[in-house]
Amino acid sequence: MTNKHLLGRGEQSTGHVVSSDGTIIGYRRLGQGPGVVMLHGSMESSKSHLHLAGALADLFTVYLPDRRGRGLSGPCGPDDGMRRELEDLTALMDATDTHNIFGVSASGLVALEAARTMPDVHKVAVYEPALLLEGSKQTQWLRRYDKEMAEGKVAAAMVTSMKGLALGSPILNVMPRSLLAALTNLALKSEDKKAVPGDVTMRVLAKTLHQEGLLIAEMTGTLDSFSTVPAEVLLLGGSKGLPYLKPSLAALERVLPHARRVEFPGLDHGGSSDVSNINKGGRPDVVAPELRRFFS
Repeated sequence: MTNKHLLGRGEQSTGHVVSSDGTIIGYRRLGQGPGVVMLHGSMESSKSHLHLAGALADLFTVYLPDRRGRGLSGPCGPDDGMRRELEDLTALMDATDTHNIFGVSASGLVALEAARTMPDVHKVAVYEPALLLEGSKQTQWLRRYDKEMAEGKVAAAMVTSMKGLALGSPILNVMPRSLLAALTNLALKSEDKKAVPGDVTMRVLAKTLHQEGLLIAEMTGTLDSFSTVPAEVLLLGGSKGLPYLKPSLAALERVLPHARRVEFPGLDHGGSSDVSNINKGGRPDVVAPELRRFFS
């Protein structure tokens, strides 16, 4: 089911599929040609890669689903992990006869696992997939985050996840947690005041970080499993990306049978996404040419 409308960069449409457990998975669609599913990362939604999708739309039909708990899609469950992500992705790919996937950070894990387990996946591109190597400490924040969310301390929980995943600039590491939480709370309130119906705000996205943490923890230490991936894989990242993910990218380049790696000078972990109030370093115009060549 689709609904056509005009939005900024030309005609787009929205639609939905039904996942195996009955959950609605909504998506945005633009372009024409072979299909590419574009999965957003953490603290993002289907709107986060519209510029990147637009740069591909003359060659491809790009599908941008809202992962569970965001925007056009139904809610996520407390224990949803990789199995649910793959069920949702399968429903969309089957309905649209699509065989190519692009994933970012946590959703890069979904894209890689789809390439490993789904025979109909032909090509996968991932931007800094959040694959942690054995012994990583980047999963230890989840318990504190869950406690703070249960207490209604959304800003504090966001700070916990940000620090746990080392997402902020180095200066944030020396700032008191209380100050970071206060500044984050101000940003949340400011965005809430400006929000209109249908906006996927930071407060909404904060609730999904539990599932992202579960997903990252579930896939930690699974590097060797990707040695059997039959699909072509394009590994992307930025020279200013997350330092602890660089060894993972290098390891994936060695393990994957059909992989090529590209590093973009000057780009950070958010390099593929549109510029937003959360992501200031987006450069989809730089990333798009590599995806055009790869998926062609």
